[in-house]
Amino acid sequence: MSEREQVVLLDIMGEPEGVAYKDEVHSTKTPLHLAFSAWLFDAEGNVLVTRRALSKKTFPGVWTNSFCGHPAPGEEIPDAIRRRARDEINLSSDFIAEVREVVPDFRYRAVDSSGQVENEVCPVFAVRMHEGASLSPNPEEVDAYVWVEPQKLLAAVDATPWAFSPWFSLELQDTRLRSVLERVEPQR
Repeated sequence: MSEREQVVLLDIMGEPEGVAYKDEVHSTKTPLHLAFSAWLFDAEGNVLVTRRALSKKTFPGVWTNSFCGHPAPGEEIPDAIRRRARDEINLSSDFIAEVREVVPDFRYRAVDSSGQVENEVCPVFAVRMHEGASLSPNPEEVDAYVWVEPQKLLAAVDATPWAFSPWFSLELQDTRLRSVLERVEPQR
């Protein structure tokens, strides 16, 4: 049996104030907690967009960024990103070329149609993978995925922000992330 995942609870100022089990935290009264959001780029400069598994507790079946997660108590976020890349999309750390924090102060609260709440301080990271890496997403996490040219993704989100997860659309309102997507170049 695997160990239950814990999340770091935060006070209103975003400072750690305790821990709780992830499976107990997400509810209609989700307390503020620490998370991260990762945007994965391939060697050609495309970004991975995923559709959350239909079995997810919050925002099931919604199209969103590459992957998200929660650092465990005492775990550095870049290490949590590498762990979640492996667990969620089966991308080995050996194939991660770069992990770069883009929006360190992103914070949001969103309620899905069932009343489940996301309430997170959620730094945003750009992750670049090495050429030749392949993905095999975990079906318990990801229902579908597609690699998209950043400019086409920005146009789609600008035209239909409601078709994506709330954090996805909100993150793209930040000029720091948009500038990364607007400037991404293939590795050559």
